[in-house]
Amino acid sequence: MAAKQLKFQEAMERLDEIVALLNNNELELEEAMSLFEEGLKLSAQCEKQLKKFETKMDQLMEVNQDVDE
Repeated sequence: MAAKQLKFQEAMERLDEIVALLNNNELELEEAMSLFEEGLKLSAQCEKQLKKFETKMDQLMEVNQDVDE
């Protein structure tokens, strides 16, 4: 079963939580590795979402430029 896709802001908040947890030297190695893996997945998800947003913004800017001309 695939993990639930978080909204961008939710993913960023979770990444902040993960960083804070990883900065805690009291984590077991297995837990730290699990959090690190989750962070990598969230980071990739955010990057995809940002690329989609960038593409959409480029399209809107083109439409706006065409209207202005």
